[in-house]
Parts: sequence; structure tokens; C-alpha cells
Amino acid sequence: VFPRLDQRFAAASALVNVAPPARPYAAAAKTAKRGSQKTKQEETKKKQVTRRRPLMSKPVDDVYLTWYYERPSYDVEEAVGMLKKFQELDFTYPKQYVYINVFLDMALQKKKKVDPFASTVVLPYRFTDETNKVLVFTENEQEAEIARENGAAVVGGLELIKWILEDEIQADFYVAVPAIMPKLIPLRNKLRRKYPSTKRNSLGHDIPKMLQLFRECLEYMVQDERVIKTRIARLDMPTEQIIANLKTVIHDICTFKPSTYGPFVQKLVIRSSTSEGLLLNLDGLLPQVEKVEEEKNEDNEENDQE
Repeated sequence: VFPRLDQRFAAASALVNVAPPARPYAAAAKTAKRGSQKTKQEETKKKQVTRRRPLMSKPVDDVYLTWYYERPSYDVEEAVGMLKKFQELDFTYPKQYVYINVFLDMALQKKKKVDPFASTVVLPYRFTDETNKVLVFTENEQEAEIARENGAAVVGGLELIKWILEDEIQADFYVAVPAIMPKLIPLRNKLRRKYPSTKRNSLGHDIPKMLQLFRECLEYMVQDERVIKTRIARLDMPTEQIIANLKTVIHDICTFKPSTYGPFVQKLVIRSSTSEGLLLNLDGLLPQVEKVEEEKNEDNEENDQE
């Protein structure tokens, strides 16, 4: 009877039965400003900073808390005397080895640094009767005979390559004459730093000289990128001989970095097989290069004035 009313009621029911949206509306996330992030980071840094008391130089009492004081350092003569005293008080082996730990500054300019290296040095005073095992590569019969007479452990030519690759023959050092070097290329990856080279003085014609060097030398190398650990003497040796061996090793180490970049040795610790490590004063142990540089600068200035 009233068609218009029916249409209105139908429209109203349709509006009432509308299903709600699947996800309610949420407020848009606000992006934090860069300035606020920086302030938060600075606040966290300020909270993390812990202030420590400056370490005191020398303790007054015999008993003290070690973490309140700087590590004591000793002159080399005093340190060697202390090591000898430790051995007497502890009743340990009197002929134990003396070791040094050398901490290096490998930095050069900007991002460059000294590459880890290995070297050999002949000490002025030997502390062991053992000699290194040296292998000599040569195909010349006369050179082979000279090598055997001068104490070579193994002498041979191409026949040694297979045995070395299979680890049937091993030596402390490998020496060669220039004529055989092109045939030793298969051993380059096997021997690595022990591969004969003129840089390491293990390649040349003077076989007796090379054998004398490598049979009696002390080898050391950089470990953990900046530390050298090696033995230098026995504790029962005279103090003067121990110090002479120590200085020889330190002077050889300092040749691997130009003096213009500052001191190479940052810290030096000496110990025996059974004792604690003693920090050494570096005065008088490092090679004196500053005076030489000053003299060169003075000479250059005089030449410029002329």
C-alpha cells in the first residue's frame, strides 16, 4: 500500500547490517627525529663511562693491592739478578731457559703497518749444544761433498722433492744453490717461509757460510700480529752474557721498521721457565738512532747554508 515506506525500511536495514571492517584503524607511527636519536645515544654513552682512579706509582708497604699501582719495571741487570734469586729460593732447575716477550708497534703511516716477519740471528753466546738440521739442495757432486763436510744433515737434488712433499724428510732450514732453484718450484707452497731465498740468506754459492749461519742461528717470528716470544739464554749463564744475547735479538728486531716512525719495541718482558715475567726498562736496550738522525739534520743544514 505504501511502497515508498517499504523502500525506506529496506534501506535502513541494509545500513544497520553493514559488517565492521576486518582491522580497526590505528594511529600512524611517528618516525623519530634524528636529533632525538643522537641525544639518546649520547645519554647511554654518558651512563656507560666509568671513571677509574689514576694508578699510583710506587707502593709504600711490602703488601699491597696490585691493581691500584702501575706495573713495576726494572733495569735489565736487576731483572736478571731477580730471576737467579727466584731460582735459588724455589729450588728449581738451575739451567732452565730464559725467555723474552717483545711487544711491537707495527703501525707505519696512516693505515699501513709492518707485515709479520720471521728472522734468524746468531747470538754472541751459545746456550745449547744442539745444532739445527739443515738440508742442502744441489746437483753438483763437489758442492754436495763440501756441504757434507760442513755439517749438512741432508744433501741432494731433485730426488728430495718427492720425499719432502710426502713428509718423509724434514729439516729446520733449507739451503740451495742458484742453479737448482727453477726445479724447486713444486716445494714453494710446501716450505713457505723456509723456501730458499736471497732475502733470508739461504740461497747462494757460499755453502759453508750458509751452513754455519743456519746450524747455529736462533729463529724467531711475530705471533698474534705484534708479539715475539723466544728464548735467549740459560739462567746459569753469567749476567753479562744473558744481556748481550738479549741486546743482539732486540737490535735485530729493530731493523724491520724504519726509525723515522718511532720506537718499534713498546714493551719488553723477561722471565725464566718457572718464574713470573718482569717488565724491563727500555733505556739502553734499544739501538740509538736519534743522535745519528740529529747529526744528519745538522749536516744537511750546514750544506744548505753553504
